[in-house]
Amino acid sequence: MAEQKKMVEEITSMEEDFAKWYTDVVKKAELIEYTGVKGCMAIRPYGYAIWENIQSRLDSMFKALGHENVCMPMFIPESLLNKEKEHVAGFAPEVAWVTYGGNEKLEERLCVRPTSETLFCEHYKAIVRSYRDLPKLYNQWVSVVRWEKTTRPFLRSREFLWQEGHTIHATAEEAREETVRMLDVYADFCENDLAMPVIKGVKTEKERFAGAEDTYTVEALMHDGKALQSATSHYFGDGFARAFDIQFTDKDNTLKYPFQTSWGSTTRLIGAVIMTHGDDNGLVLPPHIAPTQVIVVPVAAHKAGVTEKAQEVTARLGKICRVKIDTTDNSPGWKFAQYEMKGVPLRLEIGPKDIEKNQCVLVRRDNREKAFVSLDALETEVPKLLDAVQQGLYARALERRERMTYTAATLDELLDVAEHKPGFIKAMWCGDRACEDKLKELAGVTSRCIPFEQEHVADTCVCCGRPAEKMLYWGKAY
Repeated sequence: MAEQKKMVEEITSMEEDFAKWYTDVVKKAELIEYTGVKGCMAIRPYGYAIWENIQSRLDSMFKALGHENVCMPMFIPESLLNKEKEHVAGFAPEVAWVTYGGNEKLEERLCVRPTSETLFCEHYKAIVRSYRDLPKLYNQWVSVVRWEKTTRPFLRSREFLWQEGHTIHATAEEAREETVRMLDVYADFCENDLAMPVIKGVKTEKERFAGAEDTYTVEALMHDGKALQSATSHYFGDGFARAFDIQFTDKDNTLKYPFQTSWGSTTRLIGAVIMTHGDDNGLVLPPHIAPTQVIVVPVAAHKAGVTEKAQEVTARLGKICRVKIDTTDNSPGWKFAQYEMKGVPLRLEIGPKDIEKNQCVLVRRDNREKAFVSLDALETEVPKLLDAVQQGLYARALERRERMTYTAATLDELLDVAEHKPGFIKAMWCGDRACEDKLKELAGVTSRCIPFEQEHVADTCVCCGRPAEKMLYWGKAY
């Protein structure tokens, strides 16, 4: 790896203050701006372009599996929200309410959508009559509001963008298959597009989504050793159908309750990318979601033919990747630092001497390695280098996660790791909620998931010493 000289002095070192580093990055890279509405952010064009690339890729994956996009209202009548008691209780502390329409007080309060299960249930009740109407495979791209007490851009805000999938099926088996299938979609996207390794598993009852029978999750590890829940998929059984009296006539001509799922991911994924791949110079974006994959920088642009050649190269690359050229009068050094900060995967430098040699310089953002490439070979070499950056980011993130994953067989070992070694902790659990609560109280860790790939790291529960049921990943989390 090339020497990592710090190019952007305005960004706090992540080793010095990780939270300040994160804030510096989202501001300096022009991803967001704060607004007059506390806890809400304005997503700037560069930040929104990242979200658009995330949205485009996920949307195509959903549609390939037969899902259709819909759009439900943003307001939910209080009486509708209250139909599923466990669900509403889970969201009650975060709900924002509309009590006036214009100057008139509303007869019934309207909840500003924190999630849309109840709206979809109302819709299903209106359109589902027969087994022939099933399944319904829906998704929507909307914003939601949750009145968070502590906020941080992308990670936790009072209004945020997301997608929420909602499906309804004739059988429990179909619904359970859908729940796991969509979790696999998220895992595939996180690893192959965001270059972010994840652990797949099921949440404990304590961490389960309100109203769900099972909640599945993909958990990633950030640069500072904290976990981040990157997407979830929920199996509801027929609980919502019963609460909303949704029934269909099955093939045997009897009335039955259908089974439901929901699954979602949010702009939190942008925060995950920042904290997984970023460094002290700013963003490091995986090529698959980078708004600009290659930035072309003319060097000594005042000399004859340089800008023209750079524009020619840009036009050629525009046919195979997302490319921009910077022809401003800022110095090359300023431009280098600017696009380092914005995380552009490849920088192409071209000057008079390069033109004489029919070459250019390509610099990777992830490790700053330079390559001298013939201009005749750009169409083959640029895709290779972009793929190398994508794969390199994943390999680096995976190595870090493995290095920051620890095993604890006893409570003393877990307490020591939690205090001195940020990261995931693999430890056995008896299944008792009291032990889960105690570990949070004593060590500040929560259960991240019960991984599908189980390991036997001890015979007894790490907390109480009784026989263990499952191995869990524990950790401090965002």
